Amino acid sequence: MVLRSGIKRAGILATGVVLLALSACSQGSTTKQPDAGGSQSAGPANIKIAYQQWGPGTVMKKFLTSAKAEYEAANPGSTVEIVPIVASENDYYTKIQLMMRSPNTAPDIVYEDTFLINSDITAGYLKPLDDYIKDWPDWNQFEETAKGAAKGQDGKIYGIPDGTDTRALWYNKELFAKAGLPADWTPKTWDEVLTTARTIKQKVPGVIPLNVYSGKPMGEASAMQGLEMLLYGTKDTLYNFDQAKWVVGSQGFKDSLGFIKTIFDEGLAPQPKQALDPNWGNKVGSDLLPNSKLAIALDGSWLYNNWMKSGAKPWPQWSEVLGQTAMPTQDGSGKGKVSLSGGWTWAIPAKSKAPDAAWKFIQTLQTQKNATRYATEGAQIAVRKDVAADPGYKSSAKSTQFFTDLVSVTVYRPALPEYPKISNEIITAMEAVMTGQSSPEEAAKNYDEAVESIVGKDKTTTESQ
Repeated sequence: MVLRSGIKRAGILATGVVLLALSACSQGSTTKQPDAGGSQSAGPANIKIAYQQWGPGTVMKKFLTSAKAEYEAANPGSTVEIVPIVASENDYYTKIQLMMRSPNTAPDIVYEDTFLINSDITAGYLKPLDDYIKDWPDWNQFEETAKGAAKGQDGKIYGIPDGTDTRALWYNKELFAKAGLPADWTPKTWDEVLTTARTIKQKVPGVIPLNVYSGKPMGEASAMQGLEMLLYGTKDTLYNFDQAKWVVGSQGFKDSLGFIKTIFDEGLAPQPKQALDPNWGNKVGSDLLPNSKLAIALDGSWLYNNWMKSGAKPWPQWSEVLGQTAMPTQDGSGKGKVSLSGGWTWAIPAKSKAPDAAWKFIQTLQTQKNATRYATEGAQIAVRKDVAADPGYKSSAKSTQFFTDLVSVTVYRPALPEYPKISNEIITAMEAVMTGQSSPEEAAKNYDEAVESIVGKDKTTTESQ
């Protein structure tokens, strides 16, 4: 679902942090400070790692289980407890934030979406990692954009990225053939996407022509993979970085909502009750696409991990049946195509009782071998140079090069403390339009008012960059 950006030492710690570590040790942790060069002479410690499990969650579960075995073998007496949280994106964010509020419930490592980093920093949930990474040689392998996605407004690093992603249109070439459409589909405008969806509806009845995530249950997938993939294909943006202000009164925002209204009003999208199913994202990957029930999906680069041998729906033929093409800009102007990137990081909660052991486990997750394995099996776009150069990674899937090339046109969300609240208002506007409760103009007006209420009118502008 979502960005997921690239989502993902030594050094003498400040006195306060030393005291925190000593306090943690007094509560059962027996960790020590890291040695020079990023290695760590941590004694036995029990650590918990919490992450969001999508569907069966086989890929991440197997990856973490393998890393746990590797870590425990190298650190006798230590134990790693893997805590999968099976929940929708918004529910997952809420649950981990509740967990991080107290030392009694805080995990020692948490899988953190990059768009939440600054809001969680502001809330005091995350620990800066600079004293750990400054002499960690592997940090030099990470792309600067990936490092930036894990950086707080204070300039410190709060997470280690494990990959990024891009987004585009997946389409079923067999269904296209039935509709008399080309196997090499390259739409240049929104109208061409809509025309294709209308052709599918007319000539291949019973198939959902086009899926664009929308509505509250799909959470950030709706905001990012839905409306923002449209908005950033117009001449407008969410945030003007030059002015450091949020954009309101945007024609592009209204036009993007208009696209959502069109596909739902014309029956080109799923029925609203289907699209508002919290499990809709899982169904797209594990049922609708592999069973030829959906012709076009605006979705992410990771989607094929559902169809690998270890995935939720093994489908060896996927690379022959499905094609990928870039999402065009509204009228073909600008760069002509658009993508958004997100990603996830491994972060250490501020109230972890064993932060040093947690860091050592993150190092285990991020050896070159393990990072390559996860990028390959987890269908991630590599954020490490050594992983990106690995022959096994480069040949792991036919779609890898296509989605990697989209990095050249990709856009990142404004990962500011206010963004999660702004995102929620985007989703609210989308749902109001898709269910017919509001026109695009009414929903956009309500969105503008909500943004002004969240950030203050002086922090808004009508000018996009």
